Amino acid sequence: MNVRLTWVQPEDLIGHELRQAEQDGRDASRIAGRWYAAGGPPAPERAGVSEVPAPPRLRALAERLLDELALLESPLAAEEPTGLAAVRALCPRWPAPPAARPAPDLARLHAGWLGRAAGCLLGKPVEKLPLEGIRALGRASGNWPLTDWFTARGVPDGLLSAHPWNRRSAPTSLAENIDGMPEDDDLNFPLLTLLLLHRHGRGFTTDDLARLWLDELPAGRTFTAERIAYRNLLDGVEPPLTARYRNPFREWIGAQIRADVHGWTCPGDPGAAAEQAHRDAVLTHTANGVYGAMFTAAALAEAAGGASDVHGCLAAGLRVVPPGSRYARAVRLGIDTAEAARAGRAAGGFDAVVDRLHEVYAATHHWVHVLPNAALLAAALTHADGDFTRSVGNAVMGGWDTDSNGATAGSLAGLLAGHPDALPGHWTAPLKNRLATTVAGFDGTGFDTLADMTYQEALTP
Repeated sequence: MNVRLTWVQPEDLIGHELRQAEQDGRDASRIAGRWYAAGGPPAPERAGVSEVPAPPRLRALAERLLDELALLESPLAAEEPTGLAAVRALCPRWPAPPAARPAPDLARLHAGWLGRAAGCLLGKPVEKLPLEGIRALGRASGNWPLTDWFTARGVPDGLLSAHPWNRRSAPTSLAENIDGMPEDDDLNFPLLTLLLLHRHGRGFTTDDLARLWLDELPAGRTFTAERIAYRNLLDGVEPPLTARYRNPFREWIGAQIRADVHGWTCPGDPGAAAEQAHRDAVLTHTANGVYGAMFTAAALAEAAGGASDVHGCLAAGLRVVPPGSRYARAVRLGIDTAEAARAGRAAGGFDAVVDRLHEVYAATHHWVHVLPNAALLAAALTHADGDFTRSVGNAVMGGWDTDSNGATAGSLAGLLAGHPDALPGHWTAPLKNRLATTVAGFDGTGFDTLADMTYQEALTP
C-alpha cells in the first residue's frame, strides 16, 4: 500500500516554498536550479500532492533545500513582521478599546453562523475549479450572477465532463441534494475556537490552542499550513516555530478561516478581536497569513457591534494590518476595483472586477494563498454593499478558495443583516438547523445552539 499523504511530502513542498521565496523577494535561483537539475517537479498546480510520485531519491534533497530556503532573509520582513508588538507599531490607527463594549446580540450571532454556513456551502461544489469552469456551470443553469445554489439540472453532460464538481462535495452541496450543513473545515475551526474560549477564556495562549488541536482535531481534517503545524507538533516542534518549520503554506488562507469566533465574541472591539486572532494564527502562519486572521476578526467585531456598514467593517479590518504589507495592498486593490465598478467608472459588472484581480494574482499565486483571496473577499463585500445574496454570490463567483471566501463573506453579511429572519429563506432553509462535523460533541448541533454558545462566550469578560 502506497499512502501519499497530501500537503506534507517534502518533494511536494519544495516547489511551493520556491514560489513563496519569489513572492518574498528572496533570491532562491541557485536552490531552484539544484532542484530542477536533479529532476525535481514544480509545485502541484491545484491538488495537495503531485499526480506522479517523485523518485524517492529526491526526498532527502528536498528536505535539505527546504532548510536552506529558510535561511534566506526576506527584504520585506521589516514591513511585514509577525510579532504582535511589531505589527501594532506599524499600525498608526490601531483601534482603541471602546469606552463601553456593546452587548452581544444573540440574533445577530445566529445570523452570522447561518451566513457562514450558507456561504461555505454555496462554494463547496466548485472548490478547486478554474474560473472559466465556475462561470460556465453557473451560466448553463441560468444562475449567473449567482443568486441560488449550484445545480446539475439542465447542465450539459459535456460541460460536466470538462468541469466536474468537487468530488468530495458534490453529493451534499448541490441544490438537489442539500440536506443540512455537511462537514467542512470552514465550520470545524469555529467550533474549535468555541471550545478554546470555553476552556481557557480570552487569555488563551497559542500553546493552549496547540493542545486543544491534539486533543480534539482529527489530523485528517487539517490541510495546508494546519497540517504542517500539526505534523510539527507531533514531531516535538514548539509554537511558534510550528508555523515556520518546513511550512511553505504559512501565508495561505488557513488562519483567515479560523478568525470568525474571535470577531463574533468581541462586538465593537476590533483591536481585542485582532489580538485574539493573532494568538490563534501564529500556531500555523506568519506575516500576511496572520494578517488575514487579524483583518477578518477585526472586521467581524465591527459588524458584531451593530454600528457600522460593510465599508466601515472593512476599514476597521485595515486598521490592524501594517499599511505597507502586501495584505493591505491586496485589500485596497479589491476595494478600489469594486468601488470603480459600483460608481460606473469601469464596465462589465462584478465579472470585470474578478478579471482584474485574476490579472494581478492568478499567474503568481496559488488558489489557496491568502493574498488573492483577500483581494477577492474585499471586492465581493464592497460591490455587494451589504446585500447578503450578492455578498456570498460575489465571493464564490470570483473563484480561488470558493467555500472559504463564501463563508467569510456570509459571516460578515449575516452579522450586518442582524437577524436570521433577515436572511433569504432559500439560503437558510436547506441547512435544516443541523451541522455535520467530526469535532467531538458537535455533530448534528443546531445553529441556534451554536449562536447561544457564542453569545455566552461573548458575555464572558
